[in-house]
Formats: sequence, structure tokens, C-alpha cells
Amino acid sequence: MSIESGRTLIVGPANVGKTTATGELLEQWLAEHGTDGVVALDFAPEVERDGRILGGRLDRVATLPAAVDYRALDAHAPRSEGADDEAALARDNADRARALFADAPDDPTAVFVNDATIPFQADGDIGPLCAYCGAARLVVANAFASDELGTDDPVSRHERTALTALREWADRVVTLQ
Repeated sequence: MSIESGRTLIVGPANVGKTTATGELLEQWLAEHGTDGVVALDFAPEVERDGRILGGRLDRVATLPAAVDYRALDAHAPRSEGADDEAALARDNADRARALFADAPDDPTAVFVNDATIPFQADGDIGPLCAYCGAARLVVANAFASDELGTDDPVSRHERTALTALREWADRVVTLQ
């Protein structure tokens, strides 16, 4: 898959290769266009469940040259970490992600986003991501799309709201199974 412009969203359940596909597109962009204006936003928590790692950072699957502006959130996985404080963990992710957006370069050319719904599990509002990526020539984002971690809790409902908005915002949606 070769993508030169627009907004691409890669979706699917856990461990189907969303991060790997995003990393491959990032490396392809770098090979063809270089590092100028490239920003990678990494919101993926890393959680072990049933002996396997759920999620994973872009720097595990792609080579990120120092010139790439790589910003990783040390994110919580609210539904996996604590049933009693899911909302508080989601809010903490949201607050720290907004600070990350505020500190990122103002005029990115290409933005690659790993686990794009994590910052929006507190309220479902993807506005900060859309605003940040608004002038970028290329945006590639991936997001969890499955009921396997829950459906009726507030975090899951907000994540579905964010995912729906991301699907509408994207020019292309690629579904991995």
C-alpha cells in the first residue's frame, strides 16, 4: 500500500498488525520523502494480558531516525488496569495527550498516529487531533476497533464515539482482521 496524501485510518482488533502497518507506511514515507516535517504520535499503552502484549509502540516495529519528531505518551490502558478508576485513567491520558499536542511542531507535513483513540477515551472528542493534523499533507492513524475489551462502560462508549468520528474524518479506512 502506498499513500502520498490525505487521511488514512487503519482499524481492527488487538494484535492484527495495525501498528506494524502504520510503521511500514512511516518507513515508506521516510524512504521517499525524508524526515522533514514528520511527526509520530504514539499513544499505545503496552499491557500484558493472557501472556501476550496488547498494543505496542511504533518504535518497536519501525526504525525512527532521530530527525523524526517522535512523541510517546506513557499511556494507561483504563479497561485493563483498573475497574474502579477507568474514568480517572482515561482523563489522565486525555490531559497528558493534550499537552503532547501543544508541544508538538506547529506545521507537520506527515503525521503518523499509533492508537489514536486512547487520548479520547475520556470524552470521545477527537478535535485536538483533527486540529493538529489539519494542515498535514499526510495523516496515517490506527485505532482499536473491537468489543473484546468492553462495550457498556464509559471508556468504551467514548472510544466508539472517537472511532466513529475518526472514520468520518478519514479519507480511507483500512480494516485488518
